[in-house]
Amino acid sequence: MVERVLNEHEVLAQVRASKTPKTGSRLRLADVIAVTVLGREGEFFHLRFEGDTPVADLLERHGKLPLPPYINHAAGDEDEERYQTVFAREQGAVAAPTAGLHFDEAMLQTLRDKDVNLGYVTLHVGAGTFQPVRAEKIEDHVMHSERYTVPQTTVDAIAKAQANGGRVVCVGTTSLRALESAAAGGALQAGSGETDIFITPGYRFRVVDVLLTNFHLPRSTLLMLVCAFGGLEQMFAAYRHAVAQEYRFFSYGDAMLIEREQK
Repeated sequence: MVERVLNEHEVLAQVRASKTPKTGSRLRLADVIAVTVLGREGEFFHLRFEGDTPVADLLERHGKLPLPPYINHAAGDEDEERYQTVFAREQGAVAAPTAGLHFDEAMLQTLRDKDVNLGYVTLHVGAGTFQPVRAEKIEDHVMHSERYTVPQTTVDAIAKAQANGGRVVCVGTTSLRALESAAAGGALQAGSGETDIFITPGYRFRVVDVLLTNFHLPRSTLLMLVCAFGGLEQMFAAYRHAVAQEYRFFSYGDAMLIEREQK
């Protein structure tokens, strides 16, 4: 699975093979694409695609939609449409920021009609978003890194809302991580960057007042994030209710609107 396109002919990718490929090894993907292993960066392999055809074209022609690991059917035409947000503009994400799946153009227009000011960020969600915390101590967990861009128009919209006494409502945990990372120096700053921020209870939020998010997996970094945001007791109560009422979890499941715990 391709995690990140580095340039027209090189990528970082997860590789499944009977033996771990060594640097210099040549692999054949989809029975038609020749690649060379240039090295390894953590859990990802640095691959170079041979030939003149750009990686993006090869992925479009031969690639398959990488559904989350808890969806156990092969991606079909319906998933190609459903597992994509109405906000999507740029290539580069491994997974959809699933809180955004709850929106369509009609709902966005309804929000505009109610004078809700919409701001956007670009998120390159990585496969690490699905990884559980396996470390005995959460401070030993190595957080995955994801790319993001926060445009100046979004910074301005947030500043205006805050100045007028409004609330900043964030759609999704990845959007929240991007905004909080962009405000790590104190004030929210426009620009692009990499975030490996690991938000756990005790974190002081700088930007977001309300979070719309799906229900998350146990032992996940995202569950820890929502507990930090909404408070442990309230989140545990919400999850007990969701389990008892048989809510749908995961990408195509239910969502909740969380107000930031006041401390």
